[in-house]
Amino acid sequence: MRINERIRIAQIRVIAEDGAQLGIMVPADAIKLAKEQGLDLVEVAPQVSPPVCRIMDFNKYRYEEQRREREAKKKHHVGKLKEVKFKPHIEEHDYQVKLTMLKRFLMRGDQAKVTMVYRGREMTHTEVGRKILDRLVEDLKVVSKVERTPVQDGRFLTMVFGPDREKIKRLTREEARQQRTVAKSVPTAQPQPRSENANAQNS
Repeated sequence: MRINERIRIAQIRVIAEDGAQLGIMVPADAIKLAKEQGLDLVEVAPQVSPPVCRIMDFNKYRYEEQRREREAKKKHHVGKLKEVKFKPHIEEHDYQVKLTMLKRFLMRGDQAKVTMVYRGREMTHTEVGRKILDRLVEDLKVVSKVERTPVQDGRFLTMVFGPDREKIKRLTREEARQQRTVAKSVPTAQPQPRSENANAQNS
């Protein structure tokens, strides 16, 4: 972004600090106007003809831009690879706990690596672990897509799920709609009429 004397063009279109159009002039005259106000001449649209320049406080403008960039970075979630380990003979309760954990990772935009860990004689029946992975694919299909199919590496069988953003958006909208429906169906509490005994005590 060019400012002040770095703007070396025959003619420019100038905009005042308050947005008023000042017309077409040579850069030297526009720089003089800016300096008289203690401001800078900043080229904001070099791609048009003639280029558009604005009179502004460049240091303040640059600070606001940097602040907006910092805020945008804070709001942007960088996806991470989260790993959850399973055993071939996992109990149903543990399965549901780990399934909830995987859904939470995927819903917030992370990838989920599932590792099936075989021990001892379990290696002779690897199909047991594969059935659990097949069940996970079915249970997670509402929020995910399979990014890497199961791969056997020694006593570990791993696969990777990725968040399906379109499915997650639809699910989030559906859950919000259901919550609104439930909220509307809950009757509001009505004031109870006072009993005759209470009226008698007050009189």
